[in-house]
Amino acid sequence: MMHDWDRYWDHGLTGTGWLMGVLMILLTVAVIVAIVFLVRGLRGSPASDTPRGGGTPVASKSPRDIVNRRYAAGEIDREEYLQKLKDL
Repeated sequence: MMHDWDRYWDHGLTGTGWLMGVLMILLTVAVIVAIVFLVRGLRGSPASDTPRGGGTPVASKSPRDIVNRRYAAGEIDREEYLQKLKDL
């Protein structure tokens, strides 16, 4: 009695073999993405004054910029905004 054990290997991805191929591709992509995030996270120095994710450094914002941002965000009302601008 002769078994055709090689039929699964001779014809490439048969049956659910295509699923294993897709899973291997997804695993490879996940590992690459994890490495990229790890490298990007370790690249920034802890003493940096740039906020995480880039943007304008915190130290370069003037007090007027901070007051304008707080007023635009609704953190302070009009009277407090005008008073702070006058004080500056």
